[in-house]
Amino acid sequence: MYNCGPTPYDTQHIGNLSAAVFADILRRTLLYNDLEVKQVMNITDFGHLSSDADSGDDKMMQGLKREGLAVSMENMATLAEKYTQQFLDDVAKLGVDVSAIEYPRASKYVHAQIALIQTLAEKGYAYKIDDGVYFDTSLFPEYGALGGIADQSKSEERVTHNAQKKNPADFALWKLNTKLGWDSPWGKGFPGWHIECSAMARALLGEQIDIHTGGIEHISIHHNNEIAQSEAATGKKPFSQFWLHRNHIQIDCHKISKSLGNTVYLSDIEEKGFHPLSLRYWLLSGHYTTPMNFTWQALHDAQNAFLKLHQRRLELMGIEGGEIDEVWQRQFHERINDDLDTPGAIAVLWSMMKDQTLSAENFLATMLDFDRVLGLGLLSTETDILSTIQKAIGMPISMRELPESVRSLVVNREAERKEKNWSKADSLREEILSEGYEIEDTENGPQLTKH
Repeated sequence: MYNCGPTPYDTQHIGNLSAAVFADILRRTLLYNDLEVKQVMNITDFGHLSSDADSGDDKMMQGLKREGLAVSMENMATLAEKYTQQFLDDVAKLGVDVSAIEYPRASKYVHAQIALIQTLAEKGYAYKIDDGVYFDTSLFPEYGALGGIADQSKSEERVTHNAQKKNPADFALWKLNTKLGWDSPWGKGFPGWHIECSAMARALLGEQIDIHTGGIEHISIHHNNEIAQSEAATGKKPFSQFWLHRNHIQIDCHKISKSLGNTVYLSDIEEKGFHPLSLRYWLLSGHYTTPMNFTWQALHDAQNAFLKLHQRRLELMGIEGGEIDEVWQRQFHERINDDLDTPGAIAVLWSMMKDQTLSAENFLATMLDFDRVLGLGLLSTETDILSTIQKAIGMPISMRELPESVRSLVVNREAERKEKNWSKADSLREEILSEGYEIEDTENGPQLTKH
């Protein structure tokens, strides 16, 4: 299995991290089905001096500029390693077993990329123009078949900038640069962005792989380019048997964007008192093919559910000797095997929680069996999870103990509730929650607890 990984030019936001969780769930499900898995996720650790569209600055260039670093190979390597480690730390907190995955750096496979381009040139698929070497898409009739975008590929706005290209959809295999990069038969420069995945998958997994994953944004350009160059090189051998794509995460119904100021990082979630696995639970509550809308209220609800599972787990501490219930396991297996139906799999777990006929021993054994796939930390009793639970069930905070800003929000919310302005009251609840406080309406007035 090959997963399109990050370009480590900055901290990865929760949308980027969701792709790693998706790949982890897929891996766990394959293992649950008694399959052996070799998993590779690439790290694009150098810039290509062009964007995915073969023009303009790419992300690594943006990162160097942001941090005031001169453009050099050494600075690119330093920047990439810094944010690669941060990415690996974040996904580990989200339940991903990073030790079970290969994370090859693209910079270590430049020679493999050059060799693949040479193969394409020998077969007549590559041609050179002033700024580099390009793939001739007219020689690959199946180009654009993934996602059914073949008819649109020649009209893509992104491919109309270079008049020397034979076809608008042709893409860069090698970009020339006289100052930076690697030596090649065509001159000094950098591999095109798309060639790295084909070369690294070929080097680490072989000419044909079982599963390739990425985000839906990869379908129209990146993955169609991967298919074209990989299959052209191997004589049309199918590159990947299956393609799975994670849909987008939005925040408050808007695309995640730094320019909009709505980017959320895992560190933000932790600072507000949420456990990272609460985010994992929230991600699993939606199907990977469906867009999801992140709100702090949604994460709050996810953490409540997550904590209830752990409270149940704590109640059963010390119980041993149970057997996995075959009836419940069969239901769980059917759901997770139906195109990774994680919402359905979680629903099976909650239904099993209500089964009064199931002994405590067998319930625990079955719940832990499910967590082999869900990865919600039920198989362990980590102290930070227990600490989160203690905070969640702690004593309410009095109004005088609240920060002035939060106290003002509570007062305003009560005023809106008295006027029956429920929409405004709900909005104020969101603001209170974003400040790290849970509010519950009781007969004695609002009660708040700190996350």
